[in-house]
Order: sequence, then C-alpha cells, then structure tokens
Amino acid sequence: MPELTASADPLVMVTAYDYPGGRHAEAAGVDLILVGDSLGNVVLGYDSTAPVTLADMIHHGKAVRRGAPNTFLVVDLPFGTYHTGVHDAMRHAVKVIQETGADALKLEGSTPEVLDVVGTLTRNGIPVMGHVGLMPQTATAQGGLTVQGKDDASARRTLDGALALQDAGAFAAVLEAIPARLARLITERLAIPTIGIGAGVHCRGQVLVTHDLLGVYEGEHKKIAKRYAEVGQVSREAITAYAAEVRGRTFPARENSFVMKDDVLDKLY
Repeated sequence: MPELTASADPLVMVTAYDYPGGRHAEAAGVDLILVGDSLGNVVLGYDSTAPVTLADMIHHGKAVRRGAPNTFLVVDLPFGTYHTGVHDAMRHAVKVIQETGADALKLEGSTPEVLDVVGTLTRNGIPVMGHVGLMPQTATAQGGLTVQGKDDASARRTLDGALALQDAGAFAAVLEAIPARLARLITERLAIPTIGIGAGVHCRGQVLVTHDLLGVYEGEHKKIAKRYAEVGQVSREAITAYAAEVRGRTFPARENSFVMKDDVLDKLY
C-alpha cells in the first residue's frame, strides 16, 4: 500500500480503464490507479455511470492490472452492486478482487446501509476507499452534478459522512466537488488520507480522470480538472493526415510494404 502517513508526499492517483492506460500510469510513477465507473462516460459513451455493470468493471479492471502489475489498484463497485444488502455486496466484492487482482475497492456514500457494507468488507480483509461530496452514481438525488457542501446541512453531512467512513474501516476517502475550506477541515479531522477531485489543494492526495488531464475530448474543459496535453487534437490531426495519404495513394509507401522474389511471383502468374 502507498505511504499514507501525514508526513509523506501528497498521493498521486489517476484513473485508467485499459491495458495502455495502466502501463502509462505505472510508468509515470503514480501512487494509486483507480478503475473508475467513470469509464461509463469517457470510454463507453454513456450519459452517466449508472449503466455500468459489474462485468464492465471486471473486464476493464483486469486489463488495467495487466498493464500495471506493480501499482496499488482500486476498482469501483458500480451502482446497484452494494445497495441490496451486505450479502450481495460481499459476493460482488469478492468476485471483483478475485478476477481483477485489485488491491482495494471504492464505494460511494455514507448511508447506514453503505457503512454496513464498508464495515463488513474491511472486517473480511477487503480494503475500502470511501467517497463523499458529489457522488456521480446518485447525483440525481443530489440535485445533479453540482458542488456539494456549500450550505450548512450539506457541509455537515459531508463531514459526518467522511468521519463515519473512517469509523467503519475505510482506509481513505475521496472528496469530490466540495469547497476547498470544507475539504481542508475534513482532512484535518480525519486520520485516514483524503483524495481530492475538485476539493482544493489541502487534501492528502489528488485524483483526476486521465481523459481529462490528457485532453482526449476536444472542447471539454472542466473546472475540477487541468489539461496537461491535447491528445484529442493530436489524434484527430494524425488520423486526418493518414486519411489524406490513403486517398492520395502515398500510403503505404515502399518502406511500409513487403517484397517477394520475381521467380516466385512468375510461378503464380
């Protein structure tokens, strides 16, 4: 497990959804990789994370693990897989751990039902990362994909939820889309590390969706993310250039083609 003490350097976490994503993240030396159910949005083209299935998470988790065999790997349990009771949650959690080789799972929320699941999993040796603030799986019930914790009730709920997750046995908590000052207070109150996304600089670590930081989708600029590259633009330009060469019959060139002996070809004729 990465160094989680308060004196250690800030934790670096990114998402990955496939073998090359895992390879690139591990080569970059990140501390943790999250196979997030955000794959529903950025990889599968869904409007939300709700349609993502357990099979989807296992399929992508296995690919990421093959690409990043030596990095601490966290896999999301998708919507509906831990909401129908502790027995179902435990069965689904064991399946994900066994089939993906993940080191930990991530669950959203801090309702009594979710806390029961967190406690059961951790008591049975499955590390759990919690998640409070904006929770994409149930964003509709939160009023949409909006900042949480800006009023008294929401701020108290977020703080109490993070503390409850710690008490239930979570080893870390993601804080998503909450005011930076609230995130700082939560970080100060918790003994476990906080991982921020849109939660300011005072969290114990940070996580970003790789597609956001790489600029995979042109024209999408999210406040909670910073674009460190423009991969979408480079990809489009490369494919456009390839298409032009195919249509102009300049690709494949001689150096991209294979040869055969004249006498072999003569026999065919």
